[in-house]
Amino acid sequence: MPLAFIDLQYADFSVWLLSAFLVIGLVSLTFGGDWLTQGAAAISVNLKINPVVVGLTVVSMATSMPELVTSLLAAKESPGLAIGNILGSNVANISLILGVTALIAPMAIQLRLIRREVPILIGVTVLFTCFAVGGFARWEGIVLLTLTFIYLAYVIRGARSEPDAVNAEFLEEVEEASHISVAKASWLVFLGAALLALGADTLVGSSVELASRMGISDALIGLTIVAIGTSLPELAASVAAARSGHSDICAGNIVGSNLFNLLLIGGCVSTLVPFPVEPILFKVEFPAVILLTTLLLWFFKTGHVVSRREGLVLLLLYFSVLSLSAFSQLGYLF
Repeated sequence: MPLAFIDLQYADFSVWLLSAFLVIGLVSLTFGGDWLTQGAAAISVNLKINPVVVGLTVVSMATSMPELVTSLLAAKESPGLAIGNILGSNVANISLILGVTALIAPMAIQLRLIRREVPILIGVTVLFTCFAVGGFARWEGIVLLTLTFIYLAYVIRGARSEPDAVNAEFLEEVEEASHISVAKASWLVFLGAALLALGADTLVGSSVELASRMGISDALIGLTIVAIGTSLPELAASVAAARSGHSDICAGNIVGSNLFNLLLIGGCVSTLVPFPVEPILFKVEFPAVILLTTLLLWFFKTGHVVSRREGLVLLLLYFSVLSLSAFSQLGYLF
């Protein structure tokens, strides 16, 4: 549904009714993302795909689908909402979700994340920031998509040499999916995709209209409400894993999700709809993403565990970044 139509559709609605539509969109995204993740993981497991590959690719990509659909819908009419969603989701994944998970249960970190995935994530974050200067061109989107496929090939190739202990950990993560038939899994994927489309359409339309009525930028809405909403699948999965004693797996999924947010989502959006990036985002938001990603590697290296104290620090950093971002977007900073 075109955003222009959505704006007209919501033009006569009250703020409270628009807020209700926003909540409906968030709920639809949450359930849609969860069903799509379950279905995709079940199909992969039934096809006998390596558990490591399922965990780092299929699950991470599926939980990034809310961000992808939302950003694609927003890019043409509200590019600030699209880039805000990508940056805000990565900030939320690192500081909010890992922080909450570590508070529930200290998080053991797999060595492969320290040696491979997190350094790759830091490099991709810096590259994404460089591409954002002056706005995203189509060729930059193609580069990001190419890097996505290169990373997938790297993960699949590396999975063959993983030790049995790592394979066992990822097998625990997807063992529930092995009890779902391919037919049921296909329905979950279909229904999940439909809910994602409905939720993103409703969320973007109501968010843009609310931002317009409240006199705030699309980017701020994307960095806060939309980013938190589209990160709910990762938050729910991480909390559930922490409660069941598998918090160590959460870190891999979060790192994978952040990589796909930048490479897959950023690549798809800028390839299909090249869009500008507001210079104000380079004052707080882009530096914050780079800082948090670098800090993530340091936390992972300290004893190979994210402790409850570090989880609390991450949560404080999350609210600090949100506050600075709000002040910056409202013109009270710099």
